[in-house]
Amino acid sequence: MNDTFLITVVFIIACTFVGAFIKGRSRDRCLKDIDGYPVTLRMKDSQLIWGRARVENGCMELAYDKPHENERHAETSYILYKGEYDNILMVIRYTDNLNAAESASRSGDLERTKNPSRLSRMLRSVRNIFGTIRDSLMELTGLLIGQMQSMTPAGKVLKGQDKYVAQMQQEGISAMSTAYEPVLERYMGKRVVLAVSAPAGKEEYSGVLKEYTAKFVEILDTEYRDPDGKYKRADIVVLRSGGIVRHAGEREGA
Repeated sequence: MNDTFLITVVFIIACTFVGAFIKGRSRDRCLKDIDGYPVTLRMKDSQLIWGRARVENGCMELAYDKPHENERHAETSYILYKGEYDNILMVIRYTDNLNAAESASRSGDLERTKNPSRLSRMLRSVRNIFGTIRDSLMELTGLLIGQMQSMTPAGKVLKGQDKYVAQMQQEGISAMSTAYEPVLERYMGKRVVLAVSAPAGKEEYSGVLKEYTAKFVEILDTEYRDPDGKYKRADIVVLRSGGIVRHAGEREGA
């Protein structure tokens, strides 16, 4: 086995492991907050799906409390793949559907959101700094790899592995993406009004801004009108393409 072939194999394996690690570890932060909780998925076509959420990198699964049976088979869960996320109108977590442990965990999360520790604020600031410079870091990585390709013996081999280099860079960009918004940062942990573009018209929800990403925005402690017309305390996650933080507001209620 010659050195060139060995370097090629090692580089491909390294890129594969890095990509797999990043993919396995990266989940949308808004969706990660509802992982393990009973939620209701409200789709843009008015379909409602409910179950206990299991959030992975490439999909979200809702496990039913009991099998849904029809004439031909029984279904125990609903799987929504990442490419279908644009069909989501919102994910709703009703507080009265939580058990004692889940309710305590959610209450603690709400309190930490409204009154973050100094360490939490510092870590978020560090993450935001990295988020704002991630493009520069990826550019620098590309330049360094380019230098390796032109100046080192192994670089001649790397020139033939451009697709693996590009894949590794793309995975890094995807995982580090924070969609930093200075205006939203000022209202983290504060009550805001979220305007949602629903099929029947605009809906507004007043809640505590918990998190936002490039894809979603999450608010806690809002009031949501369920299918029976009753207002219930809930937390919601909405697509940023269909929901926008429109106002700051301290008044309770939706």
